[in-house]
Amino acid sequence: MSNFTSSFPPQRQKLNVSALCCISGPSLSTTHAVRGTRRHTPIKICSSDSDGGGDTVQPPSLKMAVVLGVRAFFSLRRPAPLQHSFGLIKGQLRSMCLSERLCSAPPNGDKLLPPKVNPENESLMETLSLMGVDVKMARQRQPGVFRKVFTNEQGVAEFLKGKGASRKIIASIISRYPRAITRSIAHLEQRWQLWRNIFQTDAEIVAIIERSPESFFRSSDNKNLEENISFLTSLGLKTKDLHRLLSSAPRTFSNSLELNRQMVEFLEDICAELGGEDPQQFAQDVISRNIYILIQSIKRVKTNIDNLRAFLKLSNSEFLALLQGPGAEILDLSNEYMKNNFNTLRQRMVSLSCQEEDIKKLIISFPMVLYMGQSTLSLKLDCLLKEGITMKQIVEKPRVLDFSTQNITGRLEELKRVGYDFQKNGINILDSSQKRFVTKIEKFAASMQVMKKNKKLAAPPDN
Repeated sequence: MSNFTSSFPPQRQKLNVSALCCISGPSLSTTHAVRGTRRHTPIKICSSDSDGGGDTVQPPSLKMAVVLGVRAFFSLRRPAPLQHSFGLIKGQLRSMCLSERLCSAPPNGDKLLPPKVNPENESLMETLSLMGVDVKMARQRQPGVFRKVFTNEQGVAEFLKGKGASRKIIASIISRYPRAITRSIAHLEQRWQLWRNIFQTDAEIVAIIERSPESFFRSSDNKNLEENISFLTSLGLKTKDLHRLLSSAPRTFSNSLELNRQMVEFLEDICAELGGEDPQQFAQDVISRNIYILIQSIKRVKTNIDNLRAFLKLSNSEFLALLQGPGAEILDLSNEYMKNNFNTLRQRMVSLSCQEEDIKKLIISFPMVLYMGQSTLSLKLDCLLKEGITMKQIVEKPRVLDFSTQNITGRLEELKRVGYDFQKNGINILDSSQKRFVTKIEKFAASMQVMKKNKKLAAPPDN
């Protein structure tokens, strides 16, 4: 560009470049050379694909400035050697003008306006308020619903009422999942019937929707729900399994059929890889034991399987039995969470003089130990060890860790009160239901009273 423009006086260079910038395309400003300075005058030149209704007419003075600039440029006599470079300069000037257009501020310093958003439906908000809906909560959760012109709040309310839902329950459902009011009655009736194929009463469905409105109202694809139910039933899952899936992991039925099929095929491949003889039964058992696995990614489940295999170093048959049994319950954990919990458990057990075999035995017999947070596990172990229970006893009866810290602490206090000796009597009493625990401790206390009485009678009389 310097080779071309250096042939002209400075004032003409400025005018010519400015003129080209002004005619190279739609621009936000035009530039004039006035006494060696630049003055930008905002203009609008609408092209055929703009959002205007046609070209915007320019003020005469601005048009004149553009015309004069063009004439001045083409009136110049260029030497022959410069003819070839003109094409290159044209592209460079076009680039300059593009940058100028992109960097120029809107007229009068105005800010670009955001896309127009529909106003909130005031009538809808009034209606929902009269129905007892927490409009503030609903607005925070799904604000887009309140900008819809057509909704079906009255129809949805009548539908749920007909199924046995109270006014309070209906208001709670809409407050937490306002998108429910966008569903048609025909859609809801069809979906309800599909659920009734699994549940025995309307009351069961109402109870689930009250607890998790999203489980029923989230998906609008009833065909996908029907296909997923048929597919999972074909695997051999019982009605009680489907009941648990819909109750606790309803997103399973919002998944595409293909996504669920891929997870099942992955589980079947794992079974075959480990030498299993019935891949479909393996997949069924894993899903029955861990209803959340179908809403996890294959990558997560595969990484957890690989990590467990590396941690435990089991044979194929042993590992297959673990995954098909209690090990299935931890396959939905996040990969880092499982890894961190394993490392914490291992470090703690090694510090208590446990061997690698002890660690392996604890995890195989009670994989849920890896589900516990690090602080929770440490607190439970501290409570048990403080009362004279050994790590070896915990490895033999790891399910004592399945109880809450509060429950463990309370039971230890009760046993201490009646003089229970863990080294002599073991820790089986801790691994029992509350009802059985109370019965056992009453029997133990009674036997201790008898022993004390007999001991007193057997003692020689004082002289």
